[in-house]
Amino acid sequence: MKTRLLLCLTALLVGCSTSKQDDKTAPSLLPAGWDPKAAGDKVMASLIKASGPDVKGAHDAHFAIVGDRAYIVSEANDRQAGEAAQWPFVYATLSIVDLRNERLLDVMTIARSEQAFANETLSVGACFVPRIKQIGPQKLRCWFASEQPGKRQSQTYYRDLDLRTMTFEPEIHRMKLTTSEGTFDLQPKHLYADAAKQGFQRKPVDVGLYLFDNFKEFDGKTYIAINNYLGAQQALCTLNASADTLTVVGHFNGPGEPALTEPAVNRLPDGTWLAICRKENGDRNYWFSESKDGKTWTIGGEKDFVKNGAASKPTFDKFNGIYYLGWQERTQIDKVSRSVFNLDVSKDGKIWERKYRFETTKSFQYPTFVEANGQIWFCVTQGDSDPSRKERIMFGKLE
Repeated sequence: MKTRLLLCLTALLVGCSTSKQDDKTAPSLLPAGWDPKAAGDKVMASLIKASGPDVKGAHDAHFAIVGDRAYIVSEANDRQAGEAAQWPFVYATLSIVDLRNERLLDVMTIARSEQAFANETLSVGACFVPRIKQIGPQKLRCWFASEQPGKRQSQTYYRDLDLRTMTFEPEIHRMKLTTSEGTFDLQPKHLYADAAKQGFQRKPVDVGLYLFDNFKEFDGKTYIAINNYLGAQQALCTLNASADTLTVVGHFNGPGEPALTEPAVNRLPDGTWLAICRKENGDRNYWFSESKDGKTWTIGGEKDFVKNGAASKPTFDKFNGIYYLGWQERTQIDKVSRSVFNLDVSKDGKIWERKYRFETTKSFQYPTFVEANGQIWFCVTQGDSDPSRKERIMFGKLE
């Protein structure tokens, strides 16, 4: 009896010891007493305007850094605040910022409705959701979607900027998409057909297909998540060496309801993939899908580390070994939509800490974060009075 009692006590002590070990948390990534809101306020205080002087509406910016300059692409229009795919006066623009003194140097037009190029004239329609990437020592590639809802299939084009002459080439080119059926123009119907073969059941749409997430490099390959916003479709793709064709790796569309859009994707330390997706209905908190290989994805669901999220673009990047997860909070400052944005950090993609909390009545929406030369920069949509707050693009240094 005594022996059995001693064994039980020993087991209990071992169990307690194990529990104490399990309760140990990883060391914080933040200094003691860190204040996320104060940190966010400090960052916002130094932002500069990156939109042109005539711009009244702007949104959905993305950028690349080459040397001591940032090249920022965005949607813009000179008529009114906000943006919409139904507005043919929305054009794609490029702003150039000198990082040494954080000064706007120039603003150039990439493409606009019905513009005649050397090889093709654009149809009537908005030039929407531009993206940019350096594809050579002296070349930047700018992508944009030309679309006219209900009239035709949208088409994603690209146009190259020569950094030596600071001029755009006179031609535009049609971006391609490779699916299980072959290689096609990057249009919604081809992405839809590939997803439908795998059981996707939502209705097809003729617009809304965009290069969406940041370009990310893994094992010598370039990845980007693409999104059909109106069709609630998304897929992980690779970009070929010529940067003119995307290849679908895997679709992650959730169960069909809720509608999932605007994903940000990254690979975790164990080699698995995690995608955070905007959620369009229900309580609108963010939805997560996971994959072991990027091809087959879980239906997914919500995660405990993101609560009270809003319907807006998330971000999911990794800088200097640290993951940065950005998401819009449903909380509003003075009833302003998208006025709170959180940026959390993690070493493993599982345990997160709040590093920045951006609170402003100017809104803080659709940011893009880029690391270059040991610093992290970002651009973001803000505004003063229009309910959308989509009035200009701001640019600055995160850290």
